[in-house]
Amino acid sequence: MEPHGSGADPAPVAWTPLTGAAHSIALEVLLDGPLPRSELARRLELSAGSLTRLSKPLLDSGLLLETAGAYDPRSGRPTRPLDVDEHSHRFVGVKLTARTAHAVLTSLRATVLASEEAPLPDTSPEATTAVVADLVRSVAGRHLDGEGGGVRAVGVSLGGLVDRRGRVVDAAFLGWHDVPLGTLLEGELGLPVVVDNDLLSFTRAEQWFGAARRCDHFAVLTIGEGLGYGLVVHDEVVDRPDAGVGLVGHVPVLPGGPLCPRGHAGCAEALLTVAAVEARASVALRRPVPYEEVLDLALEGEPLARRVVDDSARGLGALVAAIGNFTMPKKVILSGEGVRLAEVGREALREGIRAHRSEHASELVVDVQPTGFTEWARGAAVTAIRTFVLGHRR
Repeated sequence: MEPHGSGADPAPVAWTPLTGAAHSIALEVLLDGPLPRSELARRLELSAGSLTRLSKPLLDSGLLLETAGAYDPRSGRPTRPLDVDEHSHRFVGVKLTARTAHAVLTSLRATVLASEEAPLPDTSPEATTAVVADLVRSVAGRHLDGEGGGVRAVGVSLGGLVDRRGRVVDAAFLGWHDVPLGTLLEGELGLPVVVDNDLLSFTRAEQWFGAARRCDHFAVLTIGEGLGYGLVVHDEVVDRPDAGVGLVGHVPVLPGGPLCPRGHAGCAEALLTVAAVEARASVALRRPVPYEEVLDLALEGEPLARRVVDDSARGLGALVAAIGNFTMPKKVILSGEGVRLAEVGREALREGIRAHRSEHASELVVDVQPTGFTEWARGAAVTAIRTFVLGHRR
């Protein structure tokens, strides 16, 4: 399937290429391939005959392929492990901010093949739809080389509340309420489109292809212009309407601390966001200080900047500890455009965690993952990939 503008007629908007146990086979191979048939049969509790029957259509369609020969260590006989043809289908992911649309073209395993961005001079739904549609055509049309498959689907992520039909219920940074973005884009592109909250899509990407791959219970905490929180329990992303509200931003982390815009004293939003760190440093140093400069000054030993960074990092530790205490994840992933705070304030972060955890609690694994808008757009592509493989939009 090719996007409009690529020289091909638009194909019908359809999602599910697989059914039944074929979903499970494709998923196991996608995440862990190449896999010998014997290992696949063991994992899925299938007989050899059933596995052969179910995998044949996947091989015939080109979604799966047999890799170069290897030996099964148990039988000592040659085997041809199954793998996905990573480039049999490609996907576009788009991350929307208040000013820019960032897009990536990915393979079936979410390998980023190309990226582009475009400004949003007008954030009206109509203008934004046009910019995103042009960006999808551009990143696909310029970088599809004819050797792989065409674009199969598009994922779009943004900060705000999004329902399961791809309707943006509320996105304050765009000034949107009740916008059918998915339907608008499908009409423009003739491609399946899935729209998701950006934090949830980022969490899905970490679950399938990132730092939490094959981890069935973890949390994601992002810091930047705002704060985001994602949770995976029993290998399922907790996808609730409240996930896009930003509730974690108002958890108290520093008694008597600075006020957030809603008047909460010492909450996470008042201490951890880019704007909060800049504001406190600018007051202390009596001049405007950008976020990265605050962190650089702290590294250089400037005492006031160091105090601001350590107070914020200690508060971040308190928030991480609270997440660990209440949800007991196997790991917490820290990310977002402001995550350098966790690196520069590493010792204060650890102090904050220790101060709010029982001495008898197991060690809380904290994985710091620096990220940019390319990774956020990749998360949107992963939501589309998951939909393609699993057959449901969220």
